[in-house]
Amino acid sequence: LDSMANMLLQRYCYSSSPRLLLRKSSSSSSRAPKRALPGIHRIILIRHGESLGNIDERAYGETADWRIPLTNRGREQARVAGKKVASHIMPSDINANTAEGTRSNNIFFYVSPYLRTRQTLREILHEIPSDQILGIREDPRISEQQFGNFQSHHTMQDNKATRSDFGRFFYRFPEGGESGFDVYNRVSGFIGTLKRDSAEYYNDDEAQEEDSTTICIVTHGLSLRLFLMRWFQYSVHEFERSYNPKNAAVVVLERDPGGWFELSPVDRIAMGFPSYQEQERFRLMHDYSLLDKSAW
Repeated sequence: LDSMANMLLQRYCYSSSPRLLLRKSSSSSSRAPKRALPGIHRIILIRHGESLGNIDERAYGETADWRIPLTNRGREQARVAGKKVASHIMPSDINANTAEGTRSNNIFFYVSPYLRTRQTLREILHEIPSDQILGIREDPRISEQQFGNFQSHHTMQDNKATRSDFGRFFYRFPEGGESGFDVYNRVSGFIGTLKRDSAEYYNDDEAQEEDSTTICIVTHGLSLRLFLMRWFQYSVHEFERSYNPKNAAVVVLERDPGGWFELSPVDRIAMGFPSYQEQERFRLMHDYSLLDKSAW
């Protein structure tokens, strides 16, 4: 970071929460600023396992997108994802006798209403002790991008080629489809719900002493990336350079000692997102030429 960026980082505390930025608490104030999602230790985002549509896109012409099922391989992938989720919420032998090991590591699930995400969650739940599950909620706002109704394979291939030229974020699929921007807006509303749910369930002051709950969101590749775009304030250009995670990928955001959520470096690199210091929102402050950028 150059001198201007260092000055800004000293003056402001940039949050990885949906809030644009938070000023550091004044030395004259005895109260710490409220954090996003009190009581929540981590957020886990999971893309559904391999579906019939992933291996044969012609399936969308005969079956409604939201009714496309998992393949047998997709179910196996989901079971593996469930084991990974379980490893995050089960205390390890190393810390079993510590406060970290004895805290109640509960988990709350949000799931897209699509059949492939619901089937993915069903396989995940086989690996999670039922007494650690706080709840399961379906939310349409984290469903797949809408491509139209029954989809002609050839027409869809043409539309996707046009999207590549136009840009994935702003291109809207014809005949009732959505743009990435549309999905971004509904995911933003979903994030607001996460914040309200957490605030209603936990007392902020008490929650800061024991962040013990994991939120797990079972969703779709594009919706997952747009969740991260909104959460970490990635730019449109940064989104355009990113990639969907693999089927049944488990993407983890952990709360750091400062109280903010951090994306695993392995997951960030795999999806092509920049590091925190390299984000365009910071670089703009000392390189105005980025505002002329029209390609990526």
